[in-house]
This record gives sequence, C-alpha cells and structure tokens, in this order.
Amino acid sequence: MESDPILLPIPISYIAGSYFLFSIDAVTYLRREHHICGVLSGTLPQIPQQNVFLGLPLKLMPEEARLLVEKGVACIVDEVNAQRAGMRALAADDRRKYLRELEAQGAHAMRLQTSRKELQREEALRKVQAKKAAAAAKKAGADAAPDAAGATAGSDEPAATENPSRRASTTTTNSEIHAPYGTTMGITPATSHPPLPYSPATSTTLPPPAVPPSYPLFAHLHADGYYLSPGLRFGCQYLAYPGDPLRFHSHFLVVAADWDEELDLMALVAGGRLGTGVKKGFLIGGAEHTRADDAGIMGEPESVRTFSVEWAGM
Repeated sequence: MESDPILLPIPISYIAGSYFLFSIDAVTYLRREHHICGVLSGTLPQIPQQNVFLGLPLKLMPEEARLLVEKGVACIVDEVNAQRAGMRALAADDRRKYLRELEAQGAHAMRLQTSRKELQREEALRKVQAKKAAAAAKKAGADAAPDAAGATAGSDEPAATENPSRRASTTTTNSEIHAPYGTTMGITPATSHPPLPYSPATSTTLPPPAVPPSYPLFAHLHADGYYLSPGLRFGCQYLAYPGDPLRFHSHFLVVAADWDEELDLMALVAGGRLGTGVKKGFLIGGAEHTRADDAGIMGEPESVRTFSVEWAGM
C-alpha cells in the first residue's frame, strides 16, 4: 500500500529547547528522501522502564532541523502555543466531544487489559489443574494395578471415565474472552485524533534554530550523501555513514574546527588512534573563509575542506 502524500512543510515541534517529530509518515519520508535519521526517544506506553527499543517521538539535532528549514522541507512550530491555539480554535461542543473520545478510548483499553489478565489467569489455573489431574491419575493407576490383575475381561461395568483435565478445559473455554496478546492497547497514535487545527502560516512558527559553528561541516557532508548522527558514544561531534545506518557501519568520526584554529597534536593522535581502533577514519573539517578585509574582518565561508587522519604507526 502507498502511504498518503506528505504535506510540506513538515511541522517540527519545538518543546523545551529540543526539536521533535511525532508523525511516523514524516519520519520515514525524511529518512528516505533527505537522509535525516534523528534519535528515537519515546518509550512504550505500558513499559515505561524499557530503554532498548525506543519509539516516537524522533528527536532531531539543531543542525538537522536547520537543514530541513533551509531546504523548505520543514518549519519550526512552538508546540506549546500551537496546542493552546488549537484548543481555543475548537468549538465548545467539539472540545467536549474530543474529551469524551479520549475517555472512551481509555475505558476501552482498560477493559481489554482486564480481559487479557483474566484470560491469562484462567489459562494458568487450567495448566495447574491439568498437572494435578495427571499426577492423580498416575497415582491411581499405580494403586489399581494389583486389583486389575484379578479382574475379569468380561466385566459389564464401563471402564471409561472422563478426564478431569478435559473437564476443567471445557469449563474454562466457556468463560474465555478473546483478547489476543499484543492487541490489548492497539496502536498508539502518534498524533492527537482528531488532530488539532494547524497552519504553517500561523504565529506559532519560529525562525530557523540556532546551530553550532560545526554546521557548515554538517551541511557539507550531508550534501555529499552521508547520513549523520550524534557522535557522543565515540567522543566526537558526528558519525558519518555512507548509507542508511541500518545497512552500514559509520566510516568517519567527525570533528569540526575553525579555519584558523590551532589544533593540539595530542588531540590529533588520540582521534586518529581511536578512529583506527574502531575501524573508522578520524575526519576534521571546517569552513574556509575568504580573506579578511582592510578592517580585519573575515568574509563569508567559501567552501568546506575536510581531512581524514588514520593511525599507521605501531
């Protein structure tokens, strides 16, 4: 099935100094078409302590948000003001209907959760009863073995008896409430339903985000086709992947530097050795400025130059 077309610009929610995407369609579109990966930061509704497989919302670096805004693909939305404006825009009847729908969804989810727990409890009791019945039958068979040796084959009494475990299973089957595991809570929507009114042209939009001095290097590598992600776990600014991180390992540990910045030789050695040790290159880059004018003020950056360092000594 083809997904619905993405409406541009995509709203990026600005909340408490961070940038988030709550739409799975927007996340997949930006990853596929614009090489924007971000970092998943949400947890499952019923397992708030899990931290291995995270979900929506997707948190973006300021550099990623700025790049999308400059391309005209996205806009920054003050989410708090947008929510307040959206709630004010709803009529009183629509607001009450919206709240009733939320309450009905919560009550329905609670009923499903209760039925699933009851089903699991009955299943556990059935297994316990079946084990007890099997143990009793085994013990009864061992006690009746000497008497069965003297019994005649032509006895008129029926020998078949009902299996207690089968009787217990029949009893619990009649009281089962079907609530398959995994569908108890359904799929948690990424956005409010029905969605609040939103227009990119409203006063809730914000200017492009402020970015660190490393942004020219970020934009340069992104334009060359690299996928970039935060490099905190390797002690650098970015990790550069030649393709989607789901398919490739990163190739470079990226650190930005000003054009006239003096570099510490020990930092170069440490970065080169670290990059080589984790089978990556250590990449340093920065914006190359034009010559200073008569007042000594550097001009706008002309281009970005990059250098890769690898440790080759023993």
